[in-house]
This record gives sequence, C-alpha cells and structure tokens, in this order.
Amino acid sequence: MIRNKINIKILILMLILVVTLYGQIYGAEKKPVFDVITVSATITPPVAEYILQNIDASAKAGSDGLIILLDTPGGLDLAMRDIAKGILNSSIPVVVYVHPAGARAASAGVIITISAHIAAMTPGTNIGAAHPVGLGIGGTDKTMMKKVENDAVAYVRGIADKRGRNAEWVEKSVRKSESITAEEALKLKVIDFVAADLKGLLEQIDGREVTLLTGKRVVKTKDVIITEKKMGTRQRILAAISDPNIAYILFLIGLAGLYFEFAHPGVILPGVVGGISLILAFFALQTLPVNYAGILLILFGVILFIAEIKVISHGLLTVGGIISLVLGSLLLFESPDPALRVSWSVMIPTLTVICLFFASIIALVLKAQMRKRRTGKEGMVGEEGRTVTDVYETGKVFIKGEYWNALSDKHVEKGRKVRIVKVEGLKIKIEEIESKEGG
Repeated sequence: MIRNKINIKILILMLILVVTLYGQIYGAEKKPVFDVITVSATITPPVAEYILQNIDASAKAGSDGLIILLDTPGGLDLAMRDIAKGILNSSIPVVVYVHPAGARAASAGVIITISAHIAAMTPGTNIGAAHPVGLGIGGTDKTMMKKVENDAVAYVRGIADKRGRNAEWVEKSVRKSESITAEEALKLKVIDFVAADLKGLLEQIDGREVTLLTGKRVVKTKDVIITEKKMGTRQRILAAISDPNIAYILFLIGLAGLYFEFAHPGVILPGVVGGISLILAFFALQTLPVNYAGILLILFGVILFIAEIKVISHGLLTVGGIISLVLGSLLLFESPDPALRVSWSVMIPTLTVICLFFASIIALVLKAQMRKRRTGKEGMVGEEGRTVTDVYETGKVFIKGEYWNALSDKHVEKGRKVRIVKVEGLKIKIEEIESKEGG
C-alpha cells in the first residue's frame, strides 16, 4: 500500500516535470521570429529577385515578418512594381525601414516604402522624388511621358489608399518630385514610425495591427528573435553588374578586348576577356534605360579605330573614333535619375584609358607596317655584300652568308663592296657603293 502511494507521488512529480519542461520549450518556440534583409542599391531585377525570394522564404519558414532595411536612390519601374506586388500579396507582415541615418528612399524607393504593411524611417533620412523615368529612344517624348506619369500617379495613389497613407503627398512626389524628411513623413502620415534603430522600431511596432490577404494580424515583437539574411553570391554579382557604371566599364572592356584580338589574331586572352565582358554588359544593358543611339555611336567609334589601321587618314579616323566614343558614352543611359546614369567620376577616367588604349594599338600597328621588312624580296633590298666575280650582265656576289647570281647596269670589279637595289626572281640587281659615293 505504502509502495503504491510512493509510486503515485513519483508519477505525479514526473508529470509536473514533463509539463513544466514542455511549457518552457513551447514558450521558447513561440517567440516571434523576424527576418531582416538589407537593400542598399539601385532597384534592378536582381535586387527585386532577392527581395521576393526572401518574402517567399520567410513565409514558408513560418517567420512572423520580414524587415527590409532600405537605402536606395531609385531604380527601374518594372523591378519596383514586382517588389510592390510581392509585398502587397505577402502572407506575412513586411516592414520597410529606411535605415541608417543618411539613407534615402528616392524614386522607386517611395513606392516600395508605402506598399509595406509597416513603413518606418530613421531620423536623418529622406523620402521622395518619385517622378517616373523615361526609357530608351522615345523616353523624351512629352505625350508618352505624360501617359507614364499619369499611370504612375494612379498606381501609387491606389497603394497609398490601400495602406491608409497620404495619397496627396505621394502624388506630389510623382508629379513634382517632392522630397521630405523622416519627421515630415511621419507628420504627413506617409510612414507609420520614426525610430533611431532597429531595436526601437521593434518596440514601437509591438501590438500593431496589419491587414494581410488572409485577414487582420497583430504584430508581436516581444522577445523577438532576429534572423539576418544576406544576399547570395550569385545575386550580389548580378546586382553589381546591373549598376550602370559597371555595365559601362564592362561594355568598353569587351569592345577593347575584341578589337585587340582582331588587331593581333592568335593572342586569345583579350578575345576571351572581351567576349565574357560583352555578354555580362548585354545582360546589364537589358535591365537599364539604354539609349540605342549611344550604343551605335560607341560601336561606330570602334569601327573608325579599326579603319585607321587599314586606311591612311593621318589621324582623322582616330579623332572621329574618340569623338564618337565620348558622344556615345554621354547618350548611353538616358535617364534623369542619377542612379541610372554613368557618373562623371567613372566616365572620364574610363574614356581616357580606353581612348589611350585604342590610340596605342593603332600606333603600334602603323609602326609595324612602316618598319623595314626583314624577310622576302623587300627584306633583301638595301643589304650589302661583296662581289665574288666581275659583275655586269652576270656575275656572283656574297651577301648575308650566301652566294647570289647578280647583275648591274655598270661593270663592277671583283672584291668590290656592293648594295642590293632590286630582286628579280633568283637574281639580284646591285650597285657599287664606293663608285656611287665617290662619283
């Protein structure tokens, strides 16, 4: 009987212990988890892919939300719309936080920020200047630009209304490129919070109710677990290549490499490097606001450099090639957005190096063409030797370690120093050096 009572007590204690441990484990598992990614670049397709993949991955992993630390000068409209669409249709809360101090959410960054379930900024940041960018040759057409602007206004107003944000200011940001500080954005209800750091933001958004496609959800950040997810190597490389400055450099390196290979066939390495660089450049150019007139001018410049080797123009073709390269570089990216243009600090040094490269190659080729030939008939003319026999209509001379049949317009005695003036088949025509100089 006593033993049964002891066994019951032991069972009760074990049960209490199990329940307690389970409660602790369960409680630990129920801590909210937020994933954090950093976007500090121009909005391009690789960046959009990075954001969308993380939204999907966080949702599948059961995370309670995704925080995007944003700092962007803007970017491409299509990439921006893909991101906004992904955020609007996300099954978990997405927080866009313009961070750190000095960061900005300009142009495409405005739409990405207002599309978030929770939008926040750090003091010392700014948001605005969302006027649409014209693409390609027709980008400057006023009628087309007006249509693009109206479309952008309708798009951002729809997002702002859905999120309960200031649609009037967002429209001004598109039409007039207005830009405001974090504090002004909070006051105008463009964003929801201003926080000095991520910890402060998480404290502020705790208990915030957001609307998802599946209904309303309360955001919980107490004892939150932060998981930072960095961009993969592939995405970092593609994002870097999509930068206009990198794309521009790759394009010129590609052309220079292929030009060198054509000028000096068989070197191989410049051709391989040039081919790879051109392929990478074309990948980037398809995602950027390219003016095709700029590409054609750059290609025409290279053609003029090649023509300089074949045609004697006394440098005119080289000058034309340099002018064409400069004009093509200026027109290559047609965009009022600095983030989608080549910076002067990159363009000027790159153009200088590339032009010097082409000019040097042309100079070397022309020098080689003008150099005295060392082989064949042309290489024999001007060589000196001595007569082995008397030479007139026939005779023999010793030149460069060889005996040659020779002829001369004047009689040349045996043992005289002579010079080759012409090669006729297997005979050489000579002249006496001493008699010519002494005459």
